[in-house]
Amino acid sequence: MGRVEGKVCLITGGGAGLGRADAMRLAEEGARVVVTDVNREGGEETAHLASNGAIFLTQDVADEESWPRVLEQVRRHFGQLNVLVNNAGIVVVKDVEATTTEEWRRVQSIMTDGVFFGLKYGIGLIKQNGEPGSIVNVSSTAALLGFPPYFAYSAAKGAVRSMTKSAAIHCQQSRYRIRVNSIHPGAIATAMVAKATSEGGGTGAEEAGEGQPPGPGLGDPVDVANTVLFLASDESRFINGAELVIDNGFTVSP
Repeated sequence: MGRVEGKVCLITGGGAGLGRADAMRLAEEGARVVVTDVNREGGEETAHLASNGAIFLTQDVADEESWPRVLEQVRRHFGQLNVLVNNAGIVVVKDVEATTTEEWRRVQSIMTDGVFFGLKYGIGLIKQNGEPGSIVNVSSTAALLGFPPYFAYSAAKGAVRSMTKSAAIHCQQSRYRIRVNSIHPGAIATAMVAKATSEGGGTGAEEAGEGQPPGPGLGDPVDVANTVLFLASDESRFINGAELVIDNGFTVSP
């Protein structure tokens, strides 16, 4: 207990899935959690489940104007921000030929623009503390491999991967005490993955058939939350600009 005691942690897209698991795990270890989402009902439920003084703020991460507003509310309520988890995301199950321009732009607005805004404005508030800070950007194994049904999603997650490294070195060269890392979950048992699979996307991590060695299978949201907790804590103080893959060996399996 107490691995992130007293740290103020903001999790976007915290109304369900990985964001909810992150919020609950961080709060369990002493963090004061801020949950944001466009889904008020889900976000408020997450804040209630996390407890430990967690609060919910409505936010569309694709709306740049929402970022200064939300961060000012965080500053007023908690006095500071130590950790930002850029988690919000959506998926469209279509290949490059089937993806419409509207779908492409919507996916990019949430995960490419949303993470850009989070970095731009989040760094600005975290650096004011003069304390160690951490930003965790949620990318995906889709940024590392070729998944035809997830064209727009893969592109956005690839952008998250690249932005992470640039922001990490920017903070280091600017002498901010802020680390920036990305995590790359594989197939995790969330409603979003279930929906994508039902729409024919598949995950690439299904169990093999009879007579074949077992596949990596589905991970649990807490598997991701534990990694977020580690990166949020001072235990990971020498990890910066890294990409941590959470897929039970799927991306390196022959």
